[in-house]
Amino acid sequence: MERLKVGIVGAAGRGASFFTAFTCNPHTHLEALCDLNEDGLRRTAAEVGVARVFTDYDTMLDQAGLDMVVIGTPMPLHVPQALAALGRDISVMSEVPAAVSLEEARALVAACKTSRGVYMMAENYCYMRENVLVRALARAGLFGTMYYGEGQYIHELKELNEITRWRRHWQTGIDGCTYPTHSLGPVYQWMGERVTSVCCTGSGHHYRDPRGDEYQNQDSITTLCRMERGGLVEIRVDMLSNRPHIMTYYQLQGTDGCYEAARGMGDVPKIWLKSRSQAVEWQPLSDFADEFLPAEWRHPSPEQLAAGHGGGDYLEVQDFVHAIRTGTPPPIGVHEALDMTLPGLISQQSIAAGGVWAAVPDSRTF
Repeated sequence: MERLKVGIVGAAGRGASFFTAFTCNPHTHLEALCDLNEDGLRRTAAEVGVARVFTDYDTMLDQAGLDMVVIGTPMPLHVPQALAALGRDISVMSEVPAAVSLEEARALVAACKTSRGVYMMAENYCYMRENVLVRALARAGLFGTMYYGEGQYIHELKELNEITRWRRHWQTGIDGCTYPTHSLGPVYQWMGERVTSVCCTGSGHHYRDPRGDEYQNQDSITTLCRMERGGLVEIRVDMLSNRPHIMTYYQLQGTDGCYEAARGMGDVPKIWLKSRSQAVEWQPLSDFADEFLPAEWRHPSPEQLAAGHGGGDYLEVQDFVHAIRTGTPPPIGVHEALDMTLPGLISQQSIAAGGVWAAVPDSRTF
């Protein structure tokens, strides 16, 4: 098979993090880059040796002969740009979240049904080393029946709001869990079941932007997620509170074991498994790495280790390319992507109604 031609939109910004993964893959060729920032685009293209640059996305899709496109643009562009590519039978790897409205989610599912292109969402937190290891342990049945989980994404970004201005509306300008996939994605994969309803509430408003305007998003948002088999997952997303970051905290509780991520200050990821311990006490998660980690994490390449988001930016590209080449479903296809995205959209309805429980639709029924 000839090498797959890759285009990246948002290449002068977030999209640049995917360059190494594609240039190191023997089955892909970085064919074209697109960005509205023409000066940054041309500098970036020169650095990575890409000759074809575009400031218009549709023109790139029409002229570059692409097999796949990576969407590394702001949230409200993910679905429109995905639809444009899928409508041309070009495969899509989209940044998170998958959609910013229920209408967009429905349109995305419809496009995936008719396109010959493959769709995958690039939820890189699912590819981090510790999260991959916990997933392997969960799939081996070592937690027993899993019934509770937590995910937290605490990332103060008031200053970043002023640099990437789209965030001021789409992340901190709408009340509710506007950015759910990093927190929910790994736990959703561990438990192996989707969210059927959510209840969302917030801690109130304590900050204003540099113009003196109040952030519509409450400071700390908590979303309770009722899972398909009755379990409960608590998601906390906080992008405003003044405090150090902790963007990768998770817990998992089952009848036969439990897991807690590190909290900082020398803490380590820790686990207790009934079948592997003579006492009910913690041991380092790393004790199980040799036995349960998949090959890509037992023998990581330098490029993988250097990639962003704990290697996630590299590994998700490999899965995307593999899915296209082999015709196998990607691990985070459109329905998995919406399983991670829709609870956040419905949380906005819940919090607006005073924190009522609200049903989360299943995109498989769209």
